[in-house]
Amino acid sequence: MHVSHLTLHDFRSYPVAEVPLEPGVTAFVGRNGQGKTNLVEAVDYLSRLSSHRVASDAPLVRAGAERAVVRAAVVRDGRTAVLEVEINPGKSNRAKVNRSPLPRARELIGLVRTVVFAPDDLTLVKGDPSDRRKFLDDLLVLRAPRLAGVRSDYDRILRQRNSLLKTAGTARRGSSSAEGALATLSVWDSHLARTGGELLAERLRLVEALRPHVATAYAAVARGAGRDAADVEYRPSLELPERAWELDALELGDRLLVEVEARRRDELDRGVSLVGPHRDDLLLTLGPGEDASVEDSPPRLPVKGYASHGESWSFALALRLASYDLLRSEGDDPILVLDDVFAELDAERRDQLAGLVAGAEQVLVTAAVPEDVPEALAGARFVVAGGEVTRDG
Repeated sequence: MHVSHLTLHDFRSYPVAEVPLEPGVTAFVGRNGQGKTNLVEAVDYLSRLSSHRVASDAPLVRAGAERAVVRAAVVRDGRTAVLEVEINPGKSNRAKVNRSPLPRARELIGLVRTVVFAPDDLTLVKGDPSDRRKFLDDLLVLRAPRLAGVRSDYDRILRQRNSLLKTAGTARRGSSSAEGALATLSVWDSHLARTGGELLAERLRLVEALRPHVATAYAAVARGAGRDAADVEYRPSLELPERAWELDALELGDRLLVEVEARRRDELDRGVSLVGPHRDDLLLTLGPGEDASVEDSPPRLPVKGYASHGESWSFALALRLASYDLLRSEGDDPILVLDDVFAELDAERRDQLAGLVAGAEQVLVTAAVPEDVPEALAGARFVVAGGEVTRDG
């Protein structure tokens, strides 16, 4: 799978841009602020209908314009499809495939798949649990696009339930408003448990599938690391049995509902939902691994708080490489986007990462100067300056 042509209208800094692409490596080189990242961000947006840089769509539309359009010709198994999304901040986005409108924009998700490496990836290791939850959910949606609807439903239910908790918690106990909120709350408890059970089941299975890929990728990126040095473990907000990934969504939903009811008093006091996938985390650990030969080797430790800066970067890269390997094992090669990431890495990790991704079907690289692009990623090159994208050579 690769993008053969990218067209932008009023996207970010571009009134209009037409960029021909090809398989292999393409590098966009230009000083900061010239728009090189905007190009790869557009490709990634088509994949997930969200940006890896901002939380809302408004910044994606050029100042003074009402909407933006991203269109790409995507080649898969020798056949070309034209994917298009019209970005309308504050309104519903619209999408087309081969100029035919889709009923819902989110049906575009997964028709092209990307894995993005970016300087902010270090937050996967050092940031809040929300950063790791987003990492999991973005990968979930790429594997199974229908889960975009599940995630959206869960977020909507959570907002409604939190609103009810605040109302019931602040109303005078025994008043009609408090009683009405509590009665309605039990309905939303069931909605939260049902949708949360499905999301939890998918996350648990994803983490189990991802674990061997993370271990392999870390060993490849961090020279000298054992093949089982890195591990990931899902940490839910309720107690679950071992091998919880084998439980189905219904059973997990039932367990969620029991825990929600048990925490009702605390939730009313605090006015927030304390149980559910929105409270979970992904635990990242480093240790000697199962292949360690020393019996008294140190225990596994969380990466956050214990790992060095270099180890943290290696783990962040391993998470992205593992995502790529998992997606590739289940279908087409995703498009790899390396957004200014080489400037953040030392020479050793730069060369290791370049060597690992050079064989991908399509790699899109951004860099401030040509020297930031490793020799292993030699290929087509564009110069981005003054709002113009020009083929170099």
